[in-house]
Amino acid sequence: MSEERLIGIVDDDASLRRSLGNLLGSTGFNVETFASAEAFLAADRAETMDALVLDVRMPGMSGVELLVELARRSSRLPVVVLTAHGDEDVRKQCFRAGALAFLTKPFQAKDLLDAIEQATRGD
Repeated sequence: MSEERLIGIVDDDASLRRSLGNLLGSTGFNVETFASAEAFLAADRAETMDALVLDVRMPGMSGVELLVELARRSSRLPVVVLTAHGDEDVRKQCFRAGALAFLTKPFQAKDLLDAIEQATRGD
């Protein structure tokens, strides 16, 4: 199903990064995790990834700020946003900045997998 696609995870919560990595890895995705938006940008991996799972609220650069920066760099990386702070303004900001999907925590694993499948297919 995943065809060796590489998914990046950017979240400051180590246990969530681990859980998401295990979930995605168990379905055949390759996963690379980052503890911050800054770490993701420093790794310069956006062009090698098939999709990114991104938290909104993190210390330092927020998920929305990372989305804006990726757009500024003309990145075509599909982004699925996960957040515990899913108010309508944040959702709108994320979509305006280029997110393809917006899921609130707690989320269903199937919803995340469906969003990643859609993002990596380019639907």
